[in-house]
Amino acid sequence: MIVGVLGGGQLARMLALAGTPLGLRFRCLDPSPDAVAGHVAELVVADYRDEAALARFVAGVQVVTFEFENVPARAAQWLAEHATVAPVPRALEIGQDRVFEKRLFASVGMATAEHRAADTRAELHAAVAAVGAPCIVKTRRLGYDGKGQVRLVPVPSLSAAIDAAFDSLRPAESGGLVVEQMVAFDREVSVLAARNGRGEVMVYPLVENEHEGGILARSRAPAPEVPEKLVREAGEFVSVLLRELDYVGLLAVEMFVKGDRWIANELAPRVHNSGHWTIEGAECSQFENHLRAILDLPLGSTAMTAGGHATMVNLIGSLPARADVLAIPGVHLHAYGKAARPGRKVGHATALAADRATADALCARVAALPRSSGSGLA
Repeated sequence: MIVGVLGGGQLARMLALAGTPLGLRFRCLDPSPDAVAGHVAELVVADYRDEAALARFVAGVQVVTFEFENVPARAAQWLAEHATVAPVPRALEIGQDRVFEKRLFASVGMATAEHRAADTRAELHAAVAAVGAPCIVKTRRLGYDGKGQVRLVPVPSLSAAIDAAFDSLRPAESGGLVVEQMVAFDREVSVLAARNGRGEVMVYPLVENEHEGGILARSRAPAPEVPEKLVREAGEFVSVLLRELDYVGLLAVEMFVKGDRWIANELAPRVHNSGHWTIEGAECSQFENHLRAILDLPLGSTAMTAGGHATMVNLIGSLPARADVLAIPGVHLHAYGKAARPGRKVGHATALAADRATADALCARVAALPRSSGSGLA
């Protein structure tokens, strides 16, 4: 059985690694001949809009999924006429547009930050006036890992800052802009859940996330000190979204905790960086459960493995020496096979422990290791 994956990055690579023990084979489509999923799966190198390449890619494939939401929705729709695509292309379209996301959240009763859409320079000035500064201006589409966004503050000149944001974000190329109120949140979390075609849903423990420079730096599971009421509500929210979208696969929803309430931020219709800890830290990883879901197989347990606490640290830019990481007990290294580059996620490490402080300390040791300018895997 062949699973097709649109995208050939580390998420596709980890999907293939999770599916191999299940007897699955993988074919990935990516424009880059260096896509790292090609190390463990068949790789078709082509543009996502090339219909001849899409036809070669889908031949003999039982189901198609995607590893990131910036795949052209048109490609997913074309493929849906030739094979099963999961999650549904509608979820991909919503996940590509920050305004569509917020409309979906509102439709199921989830609070969001105040926001306004803007397509022109004049509309951007009006949107900032309505929302108030400080605020964040984001592209509606194509932004990730801190890209495609500008924070606006009222000094020294708010008007000049708005004009500079409009010029730098180029809304004509990114589907427009959205101005979001800055939320003074207590913590940022994500809730991940899988749903199969039979409607079976499994929710993972809540994850607390820390970002640096707009890029996810650390994730902790279960999220510490979140009231049980909020944990329960988060699971209910994501379950409602799964049903609303008739969703099949793994869905991640990023949210803010503010006092005793939730504020929904964004969704990711795919496996997610904040769920990497599940490879060792959950009885069934997010990657395996995504595959189980899209193949309509029974879902696996999302309970945490023995130990009960997991911390994941992203390795960004370059990697430490393999031996240095593996010398730290309780730590699991994942190197993606990518060339070193500033701001690039080239790997991650997960620490498992019986208590939160130990798991955090182990990952802090990994983060403090010296990095190589090369592959870092000597």
